[in-house]
Amino acid sequence: MPGSLLVSAPSLADPSFVRTIVYMIEHRPQGSLGVVLNRPGPAEVREVLPAWGPLASDPGSLFVGGPVDNGTALCLAALRTGQSARDVRGLTSVRDPVQLVDLDADPAPLAPRLRGLRVFAGYSGWDAGQLAGEISRGDWFVVPGLPDDVLGPVHDGHWERVLRRQGLPLALLATFPLDPARN
Repeated sequence: MPGSLLVSAPSLADPSFVRTIVYMIEHRPQGSLGVVLNRPGPAEVREVLPAWGPLASDPGSLFVGGPVDNGTALCLAALRTGQSARDVRGLTSVRDPVQLVDLDADPAPLAPRLRGLRVFAGYSGWDAGQLAGEISRGDWFVVPGLPDDVLGPVHDGHWERVLRRQGLPLALLATFPLDPARN
């Protein structure tokens, strides 16, 4: 499941996850961890982590990774084509080419290997069995993730774009209004 996306169902009313896409970093029997991909925050990476700022993908924002531990920063990056993370300090593979980046590492040796990166304040976490329950209740759709989901352009239509590429019947949900009463 690492490298998969959780796409919130239109019916998910939790304000932390309305119309979100979560990139799954880890899924174990003890619990799961991911970051919200489509919530750029007001702070810039260059302001918070100046050494990493030049490597941050547009828009260069520090993203809101989820409601858990906003004092923790996680970083995801995509390797350039032909690059390997093997024997590289500071990178841990999530699902190639996407890597978890150690923000305490020196960015200089990593920079030529990376296509771009995103930094997230906080994360989305689930205890043992919690995520499975939410998925079976219909709160989330589990779909394949792409590197461009992590680094691609950020706009209001990201949730819809991910749903549309899934084919029917999920693609139909991309047109679901935010407020069904206004349909």
